[in-house]
Amino acid sequence: MKNILFLLSTLALVSCASTKSKDFTYQVEGVDHIGHIASGASKGEKKPAVIIVHEWWGHNEYARSRADKLAELGYVAMSIDMYGNGKQASHPKDAGAFAKKTMSDFKLAKKKFTKAIEILKKRDDVDSDKIVAIGYCFGGGVVLNMVRAGVDLDLVASFHGSLGAATQMKKGSFKGKVLVYNGGDDPFVKASEIAAFKKEMKKNKVNMEFVSYPGAVHAFTNKGADKYGKQFNLPLAYNEKADTKSWNDFLMHLNNL
Repeated sequence: MKNILFLLSTLALVSCASTKSKDFTYQVEGVDHIGHIASGASKGEKKPAVIIVHEWWGHNEYARSRADKLAELGYVAMSIDMYGNGKQASHPKDAGAFAKKTMSDFKLAKKKFTKAIEILKKRDDVDSDKIVAIGYCFGGGVVLNMVRAGVDLDLVASFHGSLGAATQMKKGSFKGKVLVYNGGDDPFVKASEIAAFKKEMKKNKVNMEFVSYPGAVHAFTNKGADKYGKQFNLPLAYNEKADTKSWNDFLMHLNNL
C-alpha cells in the first residue's frame, strides 16, 4: 500500500509540474562556476531542493539530467560545478587530478557546496527547511564529506561514491539521514573501507542506511559508463537493476521528507 501511494503521489507531481531549467553562472571566491537549475514546482509552491554533485569527469550532461528528472517530479534541483569554469575532463588522469585538487582544499570545497544552499534558499519555490544532496562517484564522496562537516542537510545520498574522509566528524553534528548506494562488486571501494565507514557513522550517531547491489560495479547508474569502461579499460559498467532500485529508494525517502 505504501508503495502504491508513493507511485500515485509521484504521478500527481509529474502531471501538475511545469518544468523549467537553465544553466547559469555563479561565483565562489571570485571564480565563475557553471550550474544548472531545474524546477517543477507549481506557482506559489515551496518544494524540497536537491543539490546534485557530479562524477569526477566534471559538471556534465549526466549531472544535469538528474536535476531535470527531479524537476519532472515536482522538485527543485541544482547540479553544481565543483571544479569551476565548467571544467570537464576527457581522460581519467585529468579527472583524477581535478578531483584530488578540489578535495585537497576542503575549506574551499565546502564553500563551493554551501554556495548552492545559499542560492537555493533565496528562491521563492524552495522550502528552505528541506535541503537534500546527492552525489555520484566523486560527488558521492563530496556529499558524504559534507555530512562529516556537519552541513545542515535533511537527506544525503551517495551513489557509487568514495567513502574516504577529507575532514573529521564531530559526534552528533549531522542531524539528517544518510543513504549510501554501493556496487557490491566495485573494486574501487574496498571491504575494509566499508567497514571503517560504517564504524565511523555509528560512532558519530548518524542515521545511515548502506545498500550494496550484488554484481554492480563502479558508475552503475550512468548509461555512459560502459563506453568509458571500454575506452579506458576501467571497471565501469551500467547496471539497470541497481540504478532503478537505488533511484526509487532515494525518491521514496525524498518523498517522505
